[in-house]
Amino acid sequence: MTLLLASQSATRRTMLEQAGIAFEPVHSEFDEDSAKQALIAEGRDAWQIAGALAFLKAAAADDQQALVLGADQVLECADRSLLSKPKSREDLAHQLRALSGTTHRLHSAAVLSRGGEQVWTATETASLSMRSLSDPFIAAYLDCEWEEVRWNVGGYRIEGMGAQLFERIEGSHFAILGLPLLPLLAELRRLGMLTS
Repeated sequence: MTLLLASQSATRRTMLEQAGIAFEPVHSEFDEDSAKQALIAEGRDAWQIAGALAFLKAAAADDQQALVLGADQVLECADRSLLSKPKSREDLAHQLRALSGTTHRLHSAAVLSRGGEQVWTATETASLSMRSLSDPFIAAYLDCEWEEVRWNVGGYRIEGMGAQLFERIEGSHFAILGLPLLPLLAELRRLGMLTS
């Protein structure tokens, strides 16, 4: 059985490759911002929104024969508001100031679908406590990292300089990178797509 990855994330692709999972990337096109706003309007919480967006990505790449993997992350601030990907460097600087000195939660969801129907899902949540950041640090950080983090919700890569933003992290490293990898590996073994 073929596994299709409905994600443009280079990090997710690298995670799957390094874990020895054979897959083919596929383009999944839907209006994520509108979908997220509709889910918020329905009263869904951050955990539910992550799973719903992962499913919508997988379903948008509908394939009757293959298994499609969709994934998404939702960043929930301490006040329960949700952050979106920054629109500009200035927007990211503002987001980092808002996250500075607080603990936020990152909900990372994955969905497997076939023929547009969800056949498996997993969501993991990590708790990230950001240290207090000075404006000079934020400016220096963005000078170094802007091109790498401009498409990341929260604006950080913990596998890079983004590690300097935090004083404590609780939860799966893989979930923070964007995929609940260990539950996915278990499901692929159950399906016979990986040797157990």
